[in-house]
Amino acid sequence: MHTVEQLQEKLRSALNTINYNREPIEIYEPVAYALSQGGKRMRPILTLLSCDMFGGNIEEAIIPAIGIEIFHNFTLLHDDIMDDAPLRRGKETVYKKWDTNRAILSGDMMMILASKYVSKVDTSLLKDVLYAFNKAAGEVCEGQQYDMNFETAQHISIKDYLKMIRLKTAVLLAASLEIGAIIAGAGNENINKIYKFGENIGLAFQLQDDLLDVYGKQEKFGKKTGGDIAANKKTYLYLKAFELAKGKDLESLTKYYTEKNIDKEAKIRTIKEMYDKLEVKLHVEKEINNYYSEASRMLAEINIPDVNKKELINLADKLLVRDY
Repeated sequence: MHTVEQLQEKLRSALNTINYNREPIEIYEPVAYALSQGGKRMRPILTLLSCDMFGGNIEEAIIPAIGIEIFHNFTLLHDDIMDDAPLRRGKETVYKKWDTNRAILSGDMMMILASKYVSKVDTSLLKDVLYAFNKAAGEVCEGQQYDMNFETAQHISIKDYLKMIRLKTAVLLAASLEIGAIIAGAGNENINKIYKFGENIGLAFQLQDDLLDVYGKQEKFGKKTGGDIAANKKTYLYLKAFELAKGKDLESLTKYYTEKNIDKEAKIRTIKEMYDKLEVKLHVEKEINNYYSEASRMLAEINIPDVNKKELINLADKLLVRDY
């Protein structure tokens, strides 16, 4: 069995072999730039971990894993255009560094490259791997559209929100694990269970991200808290607060989320105080723990030695931070 660190090194080496020195340079230069910005590389690592866990040859999973990473970065590149985001991981986003047209076309090329890389599997596995990848890719796009719809929608339920984050975030984590299991020949029952594990971990991970935006320590997580509040983003915390608030509390919440000429720092401070009063954090933590427990149950039901699951369990524990 390989450690996460060993798999990260193998992945780095494989990413460095990608040839970007192609014409027209105007397409490939932004692709190289987008893929050079680092990040956790969580999705391809999950593919390799899953393959390794089920006794597969990780060398057969590295190229498809790179394809998944290229696809993930493609979604970020286009998301930045839609969100009008100037920075990604502390650097200029592609459309800011060049222009929107180049960013769109380079993103399209990344989607094509992703499909090519994911397709580089044994022909006996190609149908199942491509089905898993294309299903997840379509669902990610659906999730992004729901997220955009929520920006202007007046009435969003927690159920709606959970559906959106499942599509936008969780299904690609699940598919990453699924593809690794398919390459390893894990069998349908195990493949379904590792997918469910990934789906539940993905939901817990996104809910934690919502929580960290409000309660995370800036010096620890490297970003200023309160951004979702300032942007009126309809997160789980926002929706739960409106569900719980009554009377003057509801009036105050409505005021701070509808009036435009309110100081952002005052808004963040007041909304956080309201979240504390309504114990929103406890509700989110309970939901995170429910998804984590369900993920753990799915993993426990997979009939392989526990030692094979150790690295995946350790990675999941690291992803779900308990100390804010």
